[in-house]
Amino acid sequence: MVIVSDPSQRALTGLLKLLADGTRLRILGLLEREELSVGELSRCLGMAQSRVSNHLRQLRDAGLLAERHAGTSNYLRLSPGDGLAARLWVSLSEELAAVPEHGADLTRLDLILAERRDREDEFFDRVAGRWDTIAGDFATGQARQRALAHLLPRRLTVADLGCGTGYLADALRPLVQRVICVDRSEGMLSQARERLESRSEGASFEFRQGEFDSLPLADGEVDGVVASMVLHHLPDLARPLREMRRVLAPGGNVAIVELMPHREGWLRPALGDRHLGLEPADVLDGLRRAGFERVSLDPVDDRYRPVGPEGQTAELPLYLARGTAPAA
Repeated sequence: MVIVSDPSQRALTGLLKLLADGTRLRILGLLEREELSVGELSRCLGMAQSRVSNHLRQLRDAGLLAERHAGTSNYLRLSPGDGLAARLWVSLSEELAAVPEHGADLTRLDLILAERRDREDEFFDRVAGRWDTIAGDFATGQARQRALAHLLPRRLTVADLGCGTGYLADALRPLVQRVICVDRSEGMLSQARERLESRSEGASFEFRQGEFDSLPLADGEVDGVVASMVLHHLPDLARPLREMRRVLAPGGNVAIVELMPHREGWLRPALGDRHLGLEPADVLDGLRRAGFERVSLDPVDDRYRPVGPEGQTAELPLYLARGTAPAA
């Protein structure tokens, strides 16, 4: 019997043993693509949740996963860091197609994500008519004003991502030439049209329905992107931020208004919040990874004041993150 005494060799041996299991490879392949709850992951794999949980425990103990708690659910994603585990995974992930069940896993994943999108779209369509009442109140409005000012000078085409009922696009009316309002909810876009098309002066408006990880905008179509109170509704930052970079013309600016992390859990069911705020460092890092330059953080003297269905209230601090697409 060979006894391995070198710690680095033991670590390598342990990782190789861990990753030699086909089920664990399937799990990592799914979590590389999407953050999933344990229940969703079990459905993707077609396995009992208890069996999946055992594999997840081993992968967590090995430092391969990041975990996020949302109410009674736990969400996991692949997070191998940048050491030995990450290097091994880069090599192994290229061979996932050889795992017989991987194709079926991805098919089930697509169905689960479609169900998730349908639930989210149904929620926002349902609350669109009263969104301004339950989620549209800010103490001063300074955060939105500064986000818009960052996009000037005039005669710009600006994309308002997650436009909601059009309150931010309305503020852009006298400042830019054209505003493209993008939202995944047809109900929200309908409210925005009603607000914005009733007046003829100022910017022209277009309305496009689409997803944030596949924006309905051409490469380099806009001079500025604003995303106010949007990212905390999304499961992932990386893909939407890359999409923002793609649709910006060289030298164009992005302005993001977000909530500081907080503990108002009632916002999840009441307003469809997926995250209770976002760490500014995570947003700034995401902008840099997406290819933005001159990334910066601005504190703003403003508070978000949502109202819950049972009269709950909160006053939550905001921040402005911004960046610039590289010049051609």
